[in-house]
Amino acid sequence: MTIQRLQLAHITKRYPAVVANSDVSLTVAPGETHAVLGENGAGKSTLMKIIYGSVKPDEGVVTFNGQVVNLRNPQEARALGISMVFQHFSLFDTLTVAENVWLGLDKSLALAEVVRRVEAKAGEYGLDIDPKRPVHTLSVGEMQRVEIIRALLTDPKLLILDEPTSVLTPQAVQKLFVVLRKLSSEGCSILYISHKLHEIRELCTACTVLRGGKVTGVCNPQEESNESLSRLMIGAEPPPLQHRPVHAGAVALQVRDLRLAREDQFGVDLDGISLDVRAGEVVGIAGVSGNGQKELLYTLSGEDVRAEAGMIQVFGEPAARLRPRRRRALGLHFVPEERLGRGAVPTLGLAHNLLLTRGEAVGSGGWIRTGLLQKQAADIIRRFNVKAGGPNAAARSLSGGNLQKFIVGREIDANPKIFIVSQPTWGVDVGAAALIRGEILALRDAGCAVLVVSEELDELFEISDRLYVIAKGRLSPSIDRAAATVPQIGEWMSGLWDPSQAPSKVTQASESAHVQA
Repeated sequence: MTIQRLQLAHITKRYPAVVANSDVSLTVAPGETHAVLGENGAGKSTLMKIIYGSVKPDEGVVTFNGQVVNLRNPQEARALGISMVFQHFSLFDTLTVAENVWLGLDKSLALAEVVRRVEAKAGEYGLDIDPKRPVHTLSVGEMQRVEIIRALLTDPKLLILDEPTSVLTPQAVQKLFVVLRKLSSEGCSILYISHKLHEIRELCTACTVLRGGKVTGVCNPQEESNESLSRLMIGAEPPPLQHRPVHAGAVALQVRDLRLAREDQFGVDLDGISLDVRAGEVVGIAGVSGNGQKELLYTLSGEDVRAEAGMIQVFGEPAARLRPRRRRALGLHFVPEERLGRGAVPTLGLAHNLLLTRGEAVGSGGWIRTGLLQKQAADIIRRFNVKAGGPNAAARSLSGGNLQKFIVGREIDANPKIFIVSQPTWGVDVGAAALIRGEILALRDAGCAVLVVSEELDELFEISDRLYVIAKGRLSPSIDRAAATVPQIGEWMSGLWDPSQAPSKVTQASESAHVQA
């Protein structure tokens, strides 16, 4: 009789406001790549944390390699051969990449040896990273690479991946899949959480579906379609997006020859970036993480005001020196890629997190009208189907996808004239992604100028009217979505576009549409 790598029997975990897992059973065989599928708040991350020893179940039994285990902490899990890559990263900002990796390895190793191993592993798997860089200088995508490398260096018997490809390019995803298939062929079992159904169907040979903390189905995803997996996960197929022809108006956001030196030695210089975003269109920016997206977004949001005033214009007004509050007064609202700590204060309730960017509930003399604030938060929770314990629930108590829905909803609900969003559907389920993308298109159709920065090409092709690519701090020519192809955008993401390429072909169609307004 084959000994199973992992068996969960009747696992239950209760929190004061919710039962995260209810009577969950699951079996993973040696060398099996097993998907755990469910909408945001279904209990997937809690279940993985139980396996990894960072959360203790209230009921149930965990068996690993035929032995019942009672894991008290992640150190004990790693000693058994269980490694995990979290959706929300567990890295120390003030330490370097190598020092963060060192914390999870044998302390008898010298730091220089850890640096060498990180470089070797990064090169082997195509996960480009400098082991000597401080973590606080990394983009979200680069932090994810660190987490993956750290897990691989432990030579795991069971590898848990929570949304591992959420900020990876298609090329990087395929490289990661090669790695995972190799690990699987060598006997490593993989638990794979993702909302990308095509990835699950391509990679996984078994799937357990959770809904509301309970197991609602077990299947072989390679025998399912995206539609049937959606029905298992959310009980329905997500509604199709209504993408109407663009009728772009006047230029709302204009960037002209933006040149800005990096603020730290590991950043990226912005090199002559120019772009226009017009009222009533969605403009997408694609690119591999760490190519200047962070620096560009800081200048557009008003967090970095070093550029010359005229390099950024909002409705014709020089805005590069304006702080975020002044830009919001002009109608520019912004959603950053970092949810906790930048998009929301973790310890504050959702209602009070509204005050970060919204002032409707602040009365004369600075008094907060609590009733109005609560109603605003409740309306956003309802409109965007946020699963939370009410308007006063702390931001950190929400799943990543539900917090994303709330933050995006907070800014969309403000009826912006210009809406800039980074990674809009990072880590959200298919139903929530469809909702967010639908709201973005509704904003566009209402005349808002929308700029979306994303590493998900499928998303950009689905909602954008025009596309740019950013690489090494430079911006490609603009290209209409209808004229673009995934291979072409993939090449441009490596910086391989012709700088002399006239915007004629790539912008004529959009210019003709703009004339209509």
